[in-house]
Amino acid sequence: MADSGKKEKKKLGGMKTMPFILSNEVCDRFATAGFNANMVNYLRNELHVPLLQATNTLNNFAGTASLTPIVGALIADSFAGRFWTIAVGATLYQLGMLGVTISAILPSLRPPPCSPDFPSTCQEAAPWQQAIFYLSLMLTAVGSGGTRPCVVAFGAEQLEENDKSGRKSGSEESSGKGKPSFFNIYFFCIGLSVMLALTVVVYVQDNVGWGIGFGIPTVSMFISILVFIFGYPIYIRRKPGGSPMARVAQVVAAALRKRKLVVPTDGSVLYQNRELDADISTVGLLAHTKQFKFLDRAAIVADGDIDESSNRPIPWRLSTVHRVEELKSILGILPIWSAGIFISTATSNNYTFGLVQAKSMDRQLASGFSIPPASFFIFSSASMLLTLTLYDRVIVPLARRLTGNPEGISQLRRIGMGLAIAVLSNVSAALIENRRRCAAGHISAFWLVPQCMVHGVSEGFASVGLMEFLYKQSPESMRSIAAALFWLSISLGHYGGTFLVTMVSDLTKRSGEGGWLQDDINEGRLDYYYWLVVGMQVFNLVYFIICAKSYVFKRLEVEEEGDAKLHLGDEDDHEDHPHVHAAVV
Repeated sequence: MADSGKKEKKKLGGMKTMPFILSNEVCDRFATAGFNANMVNYLRNELHVPLLQATNTLNNFAGTASLTPIVGALIADSFAGRFWTIAVGATLYQLGMLGVTISAILPSLRPPPCSPDFPSTCQEAAPWQQAIFYLSLMLTAVGSGGTRPCVVAFGAEQLEENDKSGRKSGSEESSGKGKPSFFNIYFFCIGLSVMLALTVVVYVQDNVGWGIGFGIPTVSMFISILVFIFGYPIYIRRKPGGSPMARVAQVVAAALRKRKLVVPTDGSVLYQNRELDADISTVGLLAHTKQFKFLDRAAIVADGDIDESSNRPIPWRLSTVHRVEELKSILGILPIWSAGIFISTATSNNYTFGLVQAKSMDRQLASGFSIPPASFFIFSSASMLLTLTLYDRVIVPLARRLTGNPEGISQLRRIGMGLAIAVLSNVSAALIENRRRCAAGHISAFWLVPQCMVHGVSEGFASVGLMEFLYKQSPESMRSIAAALFWLSISLGHYGGTFLVTMVSDLTKRSGEGGWLQDDINEGRLDYYYWLVVGMQVFNLVYFIICAKSYVFKRLEVEEEGDAKLHLGDEDDHEDHPHVHAAVV
């Protein structure tokens, strides 16, 4: 019976689940990108919303859509599980997309078209028309809260058992080589679907109609839900480990209660209970670290901390080392995570402004075919796809031979390289905008290609590296929350982008030139805005380097043949560390 159970367990998870999860993600991202790629033009041309209001509206929407994953992650990790959180979130997203599509089809939900002879009489959408549209957008934002934080963690945990068995056998997978491949493939699928959306969907929206242009992503989203649910029988569906926020609060409460106690220099005397932590430490217990020593007080055993009837700790008085280290891990990654916020702040408005730039430039090909403005951003997706392919096939193998690091390039170095490359993207954007402005728009839109391609390369390094870093360095019971932190950084970045644009617009209006950001970009100084962002990116890069140098990597105790052995964080694998002795109950 035991052998039969093991065989049954082996049937769940593994590479065979990837087509269901990744095809779902491809359809999902295709729908999302097709929905949002041309949205600024829809707001301006169909709802007749001013440029600055349209930009801020989309930034706030994108920020909200990246903020809701925190709630979704807590629901998934606490009680619902990742599968059902994804399924319900995708359904809500589908309903929101349906609402937007209907608003684009029914003329009564839009203002009358503008007269080309009298553009000054153009009527903005009525408040109730905008309310219906924005309510549908908000529903998609709520739905994304269920999908975004869980898809990465759910997909990665399908391969978790392979990593666990590989570590025990001492195979290469113990070094974590499987995970980077998963993250690269995940972002590769995202880039592929975005590139498809920027060509097919955008062309339909600009040349066929908005109803059909929104309808295609809506149908795609429906297909993605069916594909994902169809794979239900073969997924690993781990039982949620209880509210991670409750455990965090218990550690803080216990540490504050014992704030007057002296922290022992020997970490082995702190309280551990392998049985109590079994459900939240299937890969291994977190080893004790010397950072945030104040929290160690939560694991000091004092009188009255153990319930004598059950011989179990009282949660609000005593926490295990593993639970203390869970909180330490989250606190430790926050400085690195905060540097990722400005990745989104710097690029949140580049897409919107890039659309306006492209629309004012020559987009004609030799055959007379006019390229839709939004389709120029296909070069960003294409360069990201090429970067991810070369990263796996060329850069990582070469770096492994040169450094001896099984990861090739560490996640922190990967993020840093991406941040540095992102600076070049906005330098290019500033130079090209200055050239476009001097030519009064009589310049090929293909001059925008370099900044798009450099941006794609930076995404292939920085964004993928940040997501992988957050996942690997977070506690296993909080991985949905770790993915949500990635989306939260995007959320805060978009809100920061809204603040930055509003501040720049208000301050520069007082100048004699009439402001950097205007509805007519030929009258503004968009290039000055890009140079401002460049300066902020350089500052953020320096801040990241300082945080990276002081980061302490997560370490695990893996039980092998009755002994607790130390498994080091990815960047410390090649260094020597003392053996960790733990007092295990």
